[in-house]
Amino acid sequence: MADAPARDDLSRDDLALQLAAATRVLVQHGVLGYSGHLSVRGPQPGTFLIQPGDDGRDGLEPGRVLTVDLDGGLVTGDAQPPIERFIHSELYRARPDVGAVAHFHHDVSTLLTLVDGLVFRPLKNHSSRWGSDVPVHPDLTHIRTPEQGRQLAGTLGGSHAAMLRAHGQVLVAEDVPHLLADAVHFVENTDLLVRAAGLGQPLVPLSDAEVTAFRESFSRPRHARKLWAYHLGLAERAGVIPPEWVRRLSPGA
Repeated sequence: MADAPARDDLSRDDLALQLAAATRVLVQHGVLGYSGHLSVRGPQPGTFLIQPGDDGRDGLEPGRVLTVDLDGGLVTGDAQPPIERFIHSELYRARPDVGAVAHFHHDVSTLLTLVDGLVFRPLKNHSSRWGSDVPVHPDLTHIRTPEQGRQLAGTLGGSHAAMLRAHGQVLVAEDVPHLLADAVHFVENTDLLVRAAGLGQPLVPLSDAEVTAFRESFSRPRHARKLWAYHLGLAERAGVIPPEWVRRLSPGA
């Protein structure tokens, strides 16, 4: 639970643009689909920004991003927030160190909640972010109430990720660029883990000592900036996000 807030004092418009861009990028890479959502703490205390529940993820516009309070109530916007907004509201309430939240439904990662003996293990170096500390939440229904959100926050505890059994995943991070990098690395690791398990040989995950060594040698903010710029560039060239978004979102812009 040692994340240091990495966000600069960004305006609501800046945060909404980050959220829209990251959402489109994660659709491009198969992490988000017809459902799932990202959020970011708003500049107004006790609020967060999130997309409308019924808007397509692949074409999310920053002007459609909503402001919601920690009770799940709409503050600004003209659409309904996702029914699972209480994932976000209760994690922000429980974890003041968290600046951004992702909930998605990556099928390969979900396998880790469905196969006996197959659990999250860090195999790639960037999965040192989580070590082996990825708890599984037993509620496979939609998180539709504050109480369900509080129960999920209890399962997450001080971890940076949790699995929802037969449902999906939750990640927490300092801000949207860090969250994007984490989502990419999380699914990379689970893809590799499932492939490795299929070889029929014992897995050799990273040891606690290796996890600690990588964390100590690694600049997380620098890496997040690098991946942010890389994925924005890929998305621009693929026509996923407009060039003017990239100019506004690029580090130092």
